[in-house]
Amino acid sequence: MTVLVAGAAGQLGREMARVFADEWQVVALPRDELDITDQEAVLRVIKKAAPAVIVNCAAYNDVDGAEVEPVTAMQVNGLAVRSLAEAAKQIGAMFVHYSTDFVFDGETDRLHCESTDPRPQSVYATSKLVGEWFARLAPNHYVLRVESLFGGGEEPAVGGRLQSGSTLDRMVDALLEGRPVYGFSDRTVSPSYVPDVSTATLELVRLQPEAGIYHCVNTGSATWFEIARAAAGRLESDSDLLPVTIDEVELRAVRPKFCALSNQKLAAAGIPMPTWEDALGRYLAERQAMALGKME
Repeated sequence: MTVLVAGAAGQLGREMARVFADEWQVVALPRDELDITDQEAVLRVIKKAAPAVIVNCAAYNDVDGAEVEPVTAMQVNGLAVRSLAEAAKQIGAMFVHYSTDFVFDGETDRLHCESTDPRPQSVYATSKLVGEWFARLAPNHYVLRVESLFGGGEEPAVGGRLQSGSTLDRMVDALLEGRPVYGFSDRTVSPSYVPDVSTATLELVRLQPEAGIYHCVNTGSATWFEIARAAAGRLESDSDLLPVTIDEVELRAVRPKFCALSNQKLAAAGIPMPTWEDALGRYLAERQAMALGKME
């Protein structure tokens, strides 16, 4: 059978294509081969490929940029999802789409479950919520909310640094280089290790539980400062760790403060997720091996 991965050049898309290729025929399409905002192209390409599963890893992820490019953010994160979902419906394919913790306002101190009412506070968050709504146009759909992605994708390093540029990837770059690391002490998240998200997605496709929304994050939660401290300890880094609050940083878009997610629904479907500490350990071991390889 065939799985089509849209947004295959991104951090999540690369890893998704790699994981599915072990068992499936994969059609991996980066943006220059499939612009998901082109409705006619989406339908034409999907009908030609005739995949059993469509996995949408394409997204507009510039949280602050969305505040000045709201139309682009909505086109990619919202309207394009409608095109993909409608195409999936037409050919009877399963549709997997990824959303975000930002759909919540963060005004709580409890893990968000899938039934928690979304209250987006930014253009980016709103566009992602619209995408969730449109994903439901495909009868056999899964919306996986991920958060604070890091690692994966087999992306080559340049000068010892990963090119992905996610928050945790940048933190580890700084720790390995002995530079200061800033971390929010008042923003709590459930980090998502890309290889774990990709493996969970594959299991979801295999098991096919009830369609709907699932939180696909590593188990547990921590502030960004706590995560930085844990990474520094494992790496035995002597970088200065500097806690900051959201109010101290000039940001265009609102950041929800408490957006840790419960993944119990996914676990109940037979897909338990490792803890973020376990994922961090595996990721850091890989980064250290990469750094040693650069030195040899």
